[in-house]
Amino acid sequence: MIEIFINGESRSLPSAHTITDVVSALSLVPSMILIEHNGNALRRSDWPTTLVTHNDCLEILQVAAGG
Repeated sequence: MIEIFINGESRSLPSAHTITDVVSALSLVPSMILIEHNGNALRRSDWPTTLVTHNDCLEILQVAAGG
Protein backbone atom coordinates (compact mmCIF):
# COMPACT_ATOMS: atom_id res chain seq x y z
CA MET A 1 0.00 0.00 0.00
CA ILE A 2 1.08 3.52 -0.74
CA GLU A 3 -0.47 6.62 0.80
CA ILE A 4 -0.64 9.74 -1.37
CA PHE A 5 -2.71 12.91 -1.46
CA ILE A 6 -5.05 13.43 -4.39
CA ASN A 7 -6.65 16.87 -4.65
CA GLY A 8 -5.84 17.41 -0.97
CA GLU A 9 -7.35 14.16 0.31
CA SER A 10 -5.37 11.21 1.62
CA ARG A 11 -5.76 8.05 -0.47
CA SER A 12 -4.30 4.59 -0.10
CA LEU A 13 -3.55 2.77 -3.33
CA PRO A 14 -2.48 -0.87 -3.61
CA SER A 15 0.64 -0.73 -5.77
CA ALA A 16 1.07 2.58 -7.55
CA HIS A 17 4.63 3.08 -8.76
CA THR A 18 4.13 5.62 -11.54
CA ILE A 19 1.57 8.24 -12.48
CA THR A 20 0.29 5.82 -15.13
CA ASP A 21 -0.34 3.26 -12.37
CA VAL A 22 -2.31 5.82 -10.35
CA VAL A 23 -4.43 6.76 -13.37
CA SER A 24 -5.16 3.09 -13.97
CA ALA A 25 -5.93 2.37 -10.29
CA LEU A 26 -8.42 5.24 -10.23
CA SER A 27 -10.01 4.14 -13.55
CA LEU A 28 -9.47 7.57 -15.07
CA VAL A 29 -9.56 8.30 -18.80
CA PRO A 30 -6.05 9.64 -19.58
CA SER A 31 -7.17 11.88 -22.44
CA MET A 32 -9.63 13.66 -20.13
CA ILE A 33 -7.31 14.65 -17.26
CA LEU A 34 -4.38 16.90 -16.41
CA ILE A 35 -2.03 16.06 -13.54
CA GLU A 36 0.23 18.05 -11.29
CA HIS A 37 2.73 16.03 -9.22
CA ASN A 38 4.22 17.73 -6.16
CA GLY A 39 3.61 21.14 -7.71
CA ASN A 40 4.90 20.29 -11.19
CA ALA A 41 2.57 20.04 -14.19
CA LEU A 42 3.24 16.81 -16.08
CA ARG A 43 3.12 16.00 -19.76
CA ARG A 44 1.21 12.82 -20.46
CA SER A 45 4.40 11.40 -21.99
CA ASP A 46 6.08 11.73 -18.55
CA TRP A 47 3.46 9.66 -16.69
CA PRO A 48 5.07 6.24 -17.28
CA THR A 49 8.43 7.39 -15.90
CA THR A 50 7.29 9.68 -13.06
CA LEU A 51 7.56 7.70 -9.83
CA VAL A 52 5.02 8.12 -7.05
CA THR A 53 6.24 7.75 -3.48
CA HIS A 54 4.64 7.83 -0.04
CA ASN A 55 3.04 11.22 0.78
CA ASP A 56 3.33 12.61 -2.75
CA CYS A 57 0.69 15.17 -3.71
CA LEU A 58 -1.27 14.93 -6.94
CA GLU A 59 -3.74 17.44 -8.30
CA ILE A 60 -5.93 15.83 -10.94
CA LEU A 61 -8.09 18.05 -13.10
CA GLN A 62 -10.84 16.59 -15.25
CA VAL A 63 -11.31 18.25 -18.62
CA ALA A 64 -14.96 18.93 -19.40
CA ALA A 65 -16.37 20.00 -22.74
CA GLY A 66 -18.93 22.74 -22.76
CA GLY A 67 -19.56 26.27 -23.61
